[in-house]
Amino acid sequence: MLDTDEQPTGSQTKARDDYLLDVEHTRQGYALNQMCGSLIRAENRARFSENEARYCDEFGLSPEQKQAVLERDWTAMMNLGGSIFYTFKLATLDKKSMQYLGGVFTGMSTEQFTEALRSGGRRFG
Repeated sequence: MLDTDEQPTGSQTKARDDYLLDVEHTRQGYALNQMCGSLIRAENRARFSENEARYCDEFGLSPEQKQAVLERDWTAMMNLGGSIFYTFKLATLDKKSMQYLGGVFTGMSTEQFTEALRSGGRRFG
């Protein structure tokens, strides 16, 4: 697992800035979002922690979704139909904050992202 301020490297996917929640994307991410959403229950978190790959298989994740979950490639999860509202449940299991994920998606450290929020956010254009 990554430390709070450490960002993914290597084969991690680059975030886009044009995610669109539409029917196709929702259908694509259904199993992934169901699996992440199930982590709200303590017994499911324990089962997931015992064998993450098997737990993913129980929900019928695609091979790409399963790989993204096992590698904690947060951006790939979004690209594969994941919703931040569901994948955040997985992040909290890893003791990751929403600011951490914001850093992942913007290429900032957790601290840089938090400071950007405090100073009014990023400027575009």
